Amino acid sequence: MWTVAAQAGVVPGTAYQVTNVGSGKCVESLGSTNGAQLRQQACSGQTWKFTPTSDGYFTVGEGAVWDVSAVSTADNALIHMWQNFSADNQQWRPEQVGTDTYRFVSRHSGKCLDVPGASTGDVQLVQYTCNGTNAQAFRLTTPNPRQPDFGPNVLVFDPSMPASTIQARLNDVFRQQEEGQYDARRFAIFFKPGSYDVDVNIGFFTQVLGLGLTPDAVNINGQVHVEADWFEGNATHNFWRGAENLAIRPPGGTNTWAVSQASAMRRTHVYGDMQLDDNGWSSGGFLADSVVTGQVRSGSQQQWLSRNTEWGSWTGENWNMVFVGARNAPQNTFPEPPYTTVAQTPVVREKPFLNIDGSGNYSVFVPSLRTSSSGTTWASGQQQGTNIPLSDFFIAKPGTSAATMNQQLAAGKHLMLTPGVHQVSEPIRVTRPDTVVFGLGLATVRPTNGNLALDVADVDGVKVAGLLIDAAPTNSPQLMRFGQPGSNAGHAANPTSIHDVYVRIGGSAVGRATTSLVINSHDVIGDHLWLWRGDHSYGVGWDVNKADTGLIVNGNNVTMYGLFVEHYQKYQTIWNGQGGRTYFYQNEMPYEAPNQAAWMNGSTRGYAAYKVSDNVTTHEAWGLGSYIFANANPSVVADRAFEVPNTPEVKFHSMVTISLGGKGTIEHIINNSGGRVTAGSTEAYLANYP
Repeated sequence: MWTVAAQAGVVPGTAYQVTNVGSGKCVESLGSTNGAQLRQQACSGQTWKFTPTSDGYFTVGEGAVWDVSAVSTADNALIHMWQNFSADNQQWRPEQVGTDTYRFVSRHSGKCLDVPGASTGDVQLVQYTCNGTNAQAFRLTTPNPRQPDFGPNVLVFDPSMPASTIQARLNDVFRQQEEGQYDARRFAIFFKPGSYDVDVNIGFFTQVLGLGLTPDAVNINGQVHVEADWFEGNATHNFWRGAENLAIRPPGGTNTWAVSQASAMRRTHVYGDMQLDDNGWSSGGFLADSVVTGQVRSGSQQQWLSRNTEWGSWTGENWNMVFVGARNAPQNTFPEPPYTTVAQTPVVREKPFLNIDGSGNYSVFVPSLRTSSSGTTWASGQQQGTNIPLSDFFIAKPGTSAATMNQQLAAGKHLMLTPGVHQVSEPIRVTRPDTVVFGLGLATVRPTNGNLALDVADVDGVKVAGLLIDAAPTNSPQLMRFGQPGSNAGHAANPTSIHDVYVRIGGSAVGRATTSLVINSHDVIGDHLWLWRGDHSYGVGWDVNKADTGLIVNGNNVTMYGLFVEHYQKYQTIWNGQGGRTYFYQNEMPYEAPNQAAWMNGSTRGYAAYKVSDNVTTHEAWGLGSYIFANANPSVVADRAFEVPNTPEVKFHSMVTISLGGKGTIEHIINNSGGRVTAGSTEAYLANYP
């Protein structure tokens, strides 16, 4: 038993790690959404800020706080996270019971925060009559000052932690996220340099990152994998996740990565083979700056882009497999098999990545621009770029206003958004050259006022990476813009680059946006974009999640690698600028046009998936697929998939159209060329146009 001191020594605003004395485990939350459990579990570095209310009471947390469920006064009432109203059931008085040790008394009930049954397991915390036991004693410690406060949904592991502890936390996150296709929770999982004997199963809205300067600095002696057990092996819904900057040593010799859109694997070194399906369909992956020492087996993958990769061998094909700057890639044999091989990547900058040095200092490494490249940035031991100290970043958590972010950006800071949903009533404005805007754990930006989510000025060298833009019910005319209308500066020496940036309109709830992304600046590089008008789940319907166009390019010399644009109601992509290039394009036309009259472009039936404007004289594209699935009315027809001016320097290579399940018809592949797809003849290919 212990004696309560008269005064508590908690410092308002200080971030504390909270550890139970009896179990040695930390108080941590399973996310920051309303109802997320407050638990004791293995420590991941999560900290808590104490904000004073009155009379020695505090709320604990930021945005969401410790809350007694159902405003109960009963023993064993559960403690969870809830939006902060400073209600009595959200206020706690820290009462000192020893050096840096406290009990926490609820203002509402007068009962103490308690580990039920004095458990040493991973359990949800409760309130219980104060009894002076170690189940109610918690030690407050301030973490290493070099450890940034990334918020509750970033887990940081180091090799000194027991493998069982790490595995338990990984399993907890996966259990939450395995089926969470429209969940509001987001997670980033960091591994500090070293070796780990763990299995990393990645669910929705989860990003796994190694913190070394090279992939081999973090060795995972296990799989870092994605399967589709939750969907009976069908991986066509395995969206929104990623793995980066790791060495993977699968114990069985094969790492499974059965994914579809918005699921990037980057900067990985896989020691063994890699399998891209889970014995069911998968659809649309992306591999970049990576080495697989063995064989890549694509299995049922319908389409795939590999850029700046190396492997022992590749086997498998389906509709559209594209290799750009990939060493040891298959020969160009489109359409049989449908391999499109481009020997060198003309111009690219790899995605920035977080890293940590031996003293615990965090930085963001920004790789240099490369031209005419093949293979990775790191396998030779030489990688060029700039390491920016994290102190140069403003770290924004959900609840931080766009106005605050913009003040920091204008003052010269870079911007890092932590995992969660960031509501913005005005655009995030990037006005300074070379600014990095960097999301962790698929940080989601939702405009709330019909505004842009992100507005980037016509300046050199901006890098935007790792964001999901989620449309709201109030229509936004545009969601993202790069350069203002009429932008005319040249940026060839230092282009802006966009990496792993995704858009969602509907699916989780009603969303509306006329155009998702407009690029007015010249010399922009797009590196894995998925612009998606939702086709299933919530807030979906022809007159519900309305959206005309995914991408409009007005700038010259814009280059896209891995461009996925799906289900928009008019032209999916409109390209007005000169000198554009696209390496891999994947499209599905809208599913739910109720009849032909509802989907007409003047006298033309339907809208093309990719429109190059009549004034354009130079444009080239490789590896393009467009599919129709007229599920609401199978009689719906699109006259063509690709619509381009008939001029010698507008060139398209390796095109495929599919009528999925024979529902819907595409009359021609490009202009009036290429075969018809419909019921009974569902695939058509064209190697070159003109």
